[in-house]
Amino acid sequence: MEDPPPPEPEAVAAAAPPREEVDPSPPPPPLPPPAPPRQRLLRLSCAVQHYEWGRRGGASLVARLAGVPDPDPTRPYAELWMGTHPSGPSTLLHDGTLLGNWLARNPDALGPAVAARWGGDLPFLFKVLSVAKALSIQAHPDKKLAEVLHALRPSTYKDSNHKPEMAIAVTEFRAICGFVGIEELKDILRTVPEIDGLIGHEVCGKIMSMKECDGGNEVKSSLQAAFAKLMTASRDMVSEALAKLIKRLNTESKIRTLTEKEQLVLSLERQYQEDVGVLAVLFFNYVKLSPGEALYIGANEPHAYLSGECIECMATSDNVVRAGLTPKYRDVQTLCSMLTYRQIFPEILRGTPVQPYVRRYTPPFDEFEVDCCLVPPGEVVVISPVPGPSIFIVMTGEGEAQVDSMSGEKAKEGDVFFIPAYTEVKLSSCGPEFMQLYRAGVNSRFFS
Repeated sequence: MEDPPPPEPEAVAAAAPPREEVDPSPPPPPLPPPAPPRQRLLRLSCAVQHYEWGRRGGASLVARLAGVPDPDPTRPYAELWMGTHPSGPSTLLHDGTLLGNWLARNPDALGPAVAARWGGDLPFLFKVLSVAKALSIQAHPDKKLAEVLHALRPSTYKDSNHKPEMAIAVTEFRAICGFVGIEELKDILRTVPEIDGLIGHEVCGKIMSMKECDGGNEVKSSLQAAFAKLMTASRDMVSEALAKLIKRLNTESKIRTLTEKEQLVLSLERQYQEDVGVLAVLFFNYVKLSPGEALYIGANEPHAYLSGECIECMATSDNVVRAGLTPKYRDVQTLCSMLTYRQIFPEILRGTPVQPYVRRYTPPFDEFEVDCCLVPPGEVVVISPVPGPSIFIVMTGEGEAQVDSMSGEKAKEGDVFFIPAYTEVKLSSCGPEFMQLYRAGVNSRFFS
């Protein structure tokens, strides 16, 4: 069979697509990836923790916010957990799905930056605390130490994450945090002779001879030696020293006004008899927060919450190294070796206005920040979209939370909502009083 004749040149030209003019200018830059589609806000059911130090029954803010019907007046309601930590995970109210499982199926709700950095999970754990009795003297390990402790003792150290945290006072709130300065420490050693016998004359004398201008390492090593001596003293020695101190303070209270620290010692001894932590608090800064003030605590810093109610936010972890004021397991050696021994009074945050009716508390940690939203009656407060997830809790009042014209949700005291990334929220108060909400989200600095 013969090959067909070649087509005429005119036919080839007619069949070929027309030549496009070449634009000599450079191509436009690519468009940014589209934001994930907005999704409805999700109501959460959140876990209550019944630690012994919590406020009991209806006196607990945690019990009220959790909506506990007829709370047991003998049972402590200590913490309300909002997040995905396996020790107290939140669930979707409408079907009981674990929030963590829902996020695994809907990673867009985290936003791409959060999903990439923290492996598809919430990086923060949001809480409400109701404190009736002092929590343990404790510190939270940094990431490296947390990994080691979790590998060695997973039943005690539940996860491998660090746990920087921040507490915002809802009521008057008291805590101890960080070591006192050298001059205050010397004053304690002068006026509390009962401690001298526990830490020894040599260590005590070395501290008494120091000045604030002395080298940091020398002061740190002496402070560490004194604190370790105190915390590892025998139970009999601690019991004897405490008995002498309490007897002396009770006697002196009849002829002079005791200092705040001395009054604190008497109060804590009634809660934890023969506990070395009662003496240890003398080494720490005594912090009193008014409502709206906040305190943040980094890794390896000693602290203990003493009384009051607060909003708390932290990295998603439950790692605690304890050494006093507790009947729980004490890891004294780890605590004494891990602390920074910085001698500085903690910074107190009062929130920075970011828009009308919204104040932001921004600690120096990537995982979280907290906004306080105070919505006046009849007003609408618009929370702009952020590129990460948020959790809201309504503290007082009632109103509505709306993410679009079709999906408004009634909001009242104790309601908790998960808000996906890139979601605008309109908050309105419909009652006669302000509606107060707190929002936890990833620190804005992380995105910039």
